[in-house]
Amino acid sequence: MEISDEELKKINENYSTQYFGSEIIRLQRQLEETKLLAEDKELAEMAQKEINNINIQLDAFIKQSRDILKKEKETNYDSPREVIMEIRAGAGGDEASLFAREVSEMYERYADSKSWSWKPIDASLNEIGGYKEASFEIKGDDVYKNLKFETGVHRVQRVPATEKMGRIHTSTISVAVMPLFKHTTIELNPADLEFETSRSGGAGGQNVNKVETAVRVIHKPTGLDVRSTAHRTQLKNKEAAVSILKSKLQAIKDEEERSEHDEERRKQIGTGDRSEKIRTYNFPQDRITDHRIKESWSNIDGIMSGDLQKVIDKIIDRQSELELE
Repeated sequence: MEISDEELKKINENYSTQYFGSEIIRLQRQLEETKLLAEDKELAEMAQKEINNINIQLDAFIKQSRDILKKEKETNYDSPREVIMEIRAGAGGDEASLFAREVSEMYERYADSKSWSWKPIDASLNEIGGYKEASFEIKGDDVYKNLKFETGVHRVQRVPATEKMGRIHTSTISVAVMPLFKHTTIELNPADLEFETSRSGGAGGQNVNKVETAVRVIHKPTGLDVRSTAHRTQLKNKEAAVSILKSKLQAIKDEEERSEHDEERRKQIGTGDRSEKIRTYNFPQDRITDHRIKESWSNIDGIMSGDLQKVIDKIIDRQSELELE
């Protein structure tokens, strides 16, 4: 059983598999030494038996290590109980920002129906109360399992309230759902981080409004930035922003690794990319269509009120079918 240097490095870095990693290295060295003995005609038969025995041990240690790492990944990555949801207005001006807010409220009502907690982290509003961008922390059982396929471009087709001619407009927003990792393989260099503080503004009491409690952290090497206003103290917001930044960097790293494996890509619904158009909300026709699985649902008002489970269940079922195939 072959093992790459990169995989062996991961085994050695993980506390649960370090022992297996050291044994694999020891057996690899022993294998090389025994192969040299096999070149001696008198020792060849005995050496070959030893080589076979070493390979059996190596295969066992490699398999055990992979099983442990796979189980940890499924536990920590596929079913985390906390996610960050970011929603941004795209094309369509004010109509896009209003739809961004409506979709945020749709997910909040859905979270309520699942008894999940929903906490705003930061929001940038325009003059009419729409979201230019907003981020939320959602906690609860199976939260990532249910929301992981919501990432992508959501398109709305309807007649805006400000439209005098009755014309249907098309606007877009983007949604991103990222697991909030308690433990990541990302290590941040303090020199790469830049912090800015400001007043949180809005509701929250005198302390929030008068003291600079909001924190924005910028990761200089990538340009990624995160702002947190959810907490009443600067320290808590700083911790939250750094934690979210780590999760974003971890998500980028994981995506890079996934993109190297075409087979895994083929078993996934969509690309998981924020730029991929995944769903259209057509109000005049009372229809929501998910383009990845080519399914449509009526009762758009009910779905926008949080009755989203039937849509999510269909997507999860299709993902399971792909994995079985």
